[in-house]
Amino acid sequence: MKMQNKLKDIMTKLFDKSFNFFKKEIIFSISVILAIISCFFVKPSFNYINYINWETIILLFVIMFIVEILKNLSIFEILVRKLLAKIGNARELVLVLVFICFFSSIFITNDVSLIIFVPFAILALKKVERVDLIIFTVCLQTIAANVGCMVLPIGAPHNIVMYTVSNISFTSFFLLLLPYILVSALFLAVLLLFVSKDQITLPKMSKIVIDRKNFFKRVFLGVDYYLLLTFIALFVLIGNLENIPFFNSLFTRWIMGNEVLWGVIASQAISNVPAAILLSGFSTNYEAIIVGINIGGFGTLIASMANLISYKILVREFDEFKIKYLVTFTVLNVILLIILFGVYILT
Repeated sequence: MKMQNKLKDIMTKLFDKSFNFFKKEIIFSISVILAIISCFFVKPSFNYINYINWETIILLFVIMFIVEILKNLSIFEILVRKLLAKIGNARELVLVLVFICFFSSIFITNDVSLIIFVPFAILALKKVERVDLIIFTVCLQTIAANVGCMVLPIGAPHNIVMYTVSNISFTSFFLLLLPYILVSALFLAVLLLFVSKDQITLPKMSKIVIDRKNFFKRVFLGVDYYLLLTFIALFVLIGNLENIPFFNSLFTRWIMGNEVLWGVIASQAISNVPAAILLSGFSTNYEAIIVGINIGGFGTLIASMANLISYKILVREFDEFKIKYLVTFTVLNVILLIILFGVYILT
């Protein structure tokens, strides 16, 4: 009996750990499960290695590594503090917190931008006793990061995928998404007008201390290896789907000529990173796919991994904001998605 109870306790703990890991790394977990399932239909072989776009994996690793170096040197926090020192009212504060996500996501990806600046925004608004602005600000920060990442192909994982697959130049990439960037920036500017100009006083912030001990160890450990493994699992999944005649025929028939629409639809269901890999495996109309997955990053909470990052950070700090945030976020994102899809139809 004792042995059975001990075995039961071990199984319970194992299940709890597995479930918690699944919740924490849900995209990675689902990607691996689907990739494993696909292996039952296409016999595993060394050909699997050819499925993986190693250029994308290496580029993504290098970007994350550089960002971790800058983050551990507190470069971003130093720059933001210099900006915050010039602020006098609530609207200016929210504007800076929102557009710092826009500009930073151009160079350090939308995910990393939100990881750094959403906690910073929550802390700043708490310090000036404007907790009432947190939900609205984090929603706008998330939208801003998803807009800013359109400027350069290195701004988001889904764009890194499309950049390496399509070989589109930086200039062409920017011009392709420029109308959507401008309209989205205008959308954010209009929303910021709803924030009052109440006077605020920013508190004195503690001195920034850079910890140089085990610096490169922290940098290497800070890289999101699960994101890299997620990409590898997705490449295997899509590679196998391409070699299953039924799915190859089905996806090709659905996607060809409807890349923008399916980019939007697929992003809402599986997020725009898997959508980018999926669509690029069945169509060479890369420009249409780029448009579809970028405007498709708006809408549902899972349309972009960045959306989930903001949500997790906010809920960890204010669990009571969960429902109100989801409603506010979804309404604003769906409105922007409809506007951007309208821009696509008109252009």
